[in-house]
Amino acid sequence: MLRVPEAPVGLSTAATYPQGAATAFEMAASLGYDGVEVMVWTDPVSQDIDQIEQLAERYGLPVLSVHAPCLLITQRVWSPDPTVRLTKSLEAARRLGASTVVVHPPFRWQREYARGFVELVDRLEDEFGIAVAVENMYPWRAAGREVAAYAPDWDPTDESYRHITLDLSHAAVAGQDSLVLSESIGDRLAHVHMTDGTGSARDEHLIP
Repeated sequence: MLRVPEAPVGLSTAATYPQGAATAFEMAASLGYDGVEVMVWTDPVSQDIDQIEQLAERYGLPVLSVHAPCLLITQRVWSPDPTVRLTKSLEAARRLGASTVVVHPPFRWQREYARGFVELVDRLEDEFGIAVAVENMYPWRAAGREVAAYAPDWDPTDESYRHITLDLSHAAVAGQDSLVLSESIGDRLAHVHMTDGTGSARDEHLIP
């Protein structure tokens, strides 16, 4: 018999782009979501924890998770130092009552950050008591060639992380079977980005 775990379903503030975090809270409340994932990025409201707290209170929705600013376009949000950005994401999660922080593996050119990333994640989890769920990524493709853009790897199952985020769109880009990948993650699966993809070289984040 299949037993479906009682997992809360949140709406990401990224899902309402180009509208901001305020729209995500309003939409999540009107559609009956259990809460919100705050993607910290170029939207000024997403970077302002005071405003996020006010939105959560206004709409009666908890912040379930915080997505650290680790995209190419957010390399200077909060700090140019990726360790500081991740730490501030955990501070925000603790203040907002979120149980999970989502983070991507480092870019390969972030050499110092990448060198100590696995140990950093482990230490911050112990320090904050919050799951740092490292997200599966994918190889970049250009002109028929694959580029290793992430370190230590785009596939977090190869490392000793205690918690992993499974992004279904990213799995599609990587040519991975999401069900097989979820089985390989096992009980380390802490968070899922429920999106879709056609298997192209572009991260599509389609509606499931």
